[in-house]
This record gives sequence, structure tokens and C-alpha cells, in this order.
Amino acid sequence: MPDPQTTRRQVLATTAAAAALAEQIQPAQAAILQGEQPFSPLDHSPPELPEGQGWLFFTPEEARAVEAAVERLIPADDLSPSGKEAGCAVFIDRQLAGTHGTSAKLYTQGPFQEGTPQQGDQSALVPQQRYRRGLAALDAFCRQQHQRPFAELPPETRDSILTELEGGKITLPGFEAKMLFEALLQNTMEGFFADPIYGGNRDMVSWKMLGFPGARYDYRDYVERHNERLDLPPLSIAGRPEWRRRS
Repeated sequence: MPDPQTTRRQVLATTAAAAALAEQIQPAQAAILQGEQPFSPLDHSPPELPEGQGWLFFTPEEARAVEAAVERLIPADDLSPSGKEAGCAVFIDRQLAGTHGTSAKLYTQGPFQEGTPQQGDQSALVPQQRYRRGLAALDAFCRQQHQRPFAELPPETRDSILTELEGGKITLPGFEAKMLFEALLQNTMEGFFADPIYGGNRDMVSWKMLGFPGARYDYRDYVERHNERLDLPPLSIAGRPEWRRRS
């Protein structure tokens, strides 16, 4: 056990030194920045984006199937264009071509067991495998039942198939139907609302629809302005404002 007297002396000495140091430290002067953002976008930690044009992961047949799906998951209406027109398939393709597609930042070595819904995904398949196998199984099913691939079916038939996929009422050859639907739905929503730098939300269509100003530097002038439409043109994290409005 340490000597109590020694311990108390050490505490008193440390406290005195801390007090003396505090007297020498001047309060920090905060700088208030106004106007344009005082930095170059993405100059320190840019997002990891695969490079290249065209489809980086999907084959042409897979790309057509995904575009046909996202077009019906988010159909065009008076508020926005469809998921296809908004670039959701491009977003999914870019994500699959990057670290998300291989689950490179996740533990994927098992054991793999069937879990409860609360435990989340327990599959051994990484996203690339789910899409590649799932889309192949979907086209095989459509060719068998409708003599055409999914992308060539009329909109109402695609709607019916997606609804049955969601409810697990379709048996795909060698693949779980709901797993494909859940991946498509989740990634389509992400692509529709994500920053355009990732390939989706083309021309910031969803942000314009919601009135979301985007990744702006400073909102302090608007914090106390409740229930008020700001009408600020949305800004991407790439730093390129989108001024065009849909008619």
C-alpha cells in the first residue's frame, strides 16, 4: 500500500501545478465565418469512389434488370422522376464495385447460422454475390414463367413480381427471393436520397423534392427559423451547387 502522506503530497502538488498552468492559458477566441464556405470541398478526406465510366460491376443484362426494378420501386410521378432516371442503378453499381460490394470492412468469416429478424443479416454472401446470383435467378424465373427476362416485362408484371418477391411468394431457383428484394429496395432508397457524388440522386432531384439544402457549411442563420421554407439551392459534398429547377 502507498504511504497516505506521500499520496496526499503528490495530489496537492499536481493540483497546484494545474492551477498555475490554467492562469497562463488565455481563452480561445472563436472565429465566426460568414458567406462562402472557407475550404475546398473534399480536400482532406474525400469519399472512396471507384473510378471509370459505364457499368463498373454489372453486366449489361444485370444493369437492365436493376434499372427495370428501380424504375418500379420509385416510379415517376408529379414530384420526381423514377428511380432509374435518378441514377439509382448507377449508385448500386458503384457501391458494388467498391468496398461495400465485397464487405471488405466487415467480418465475414462465420459461423453462419439462421438468426432472428432482430439480429439482422446472417448470410455468408457479400453484396456482389447477392446481386449476381439473385439477378440470374430472377431472370431464370421470368424466362420460365413469362418467356422473357425481367427487364422486358411490362410495368404491371414487374410490379406484381416485385410484390411477390417482397412477400416471399416466389421461389427463385437457388436463391432466396426476399433477400434479393430487400437488397434492391434498401439500395434504391439509398441511391435516391444520397449525395449525387455517389452516382444517384441525379441533379439532386430528391433534395429538390424535399427542399433539403444539402451539404452546406453553415446553417446558424437558419437554426431559429422554424416551419419556414428556405428555398436554398441544394449543395453536394463535391461543392457543386445545382441551380437548375425542374419545370
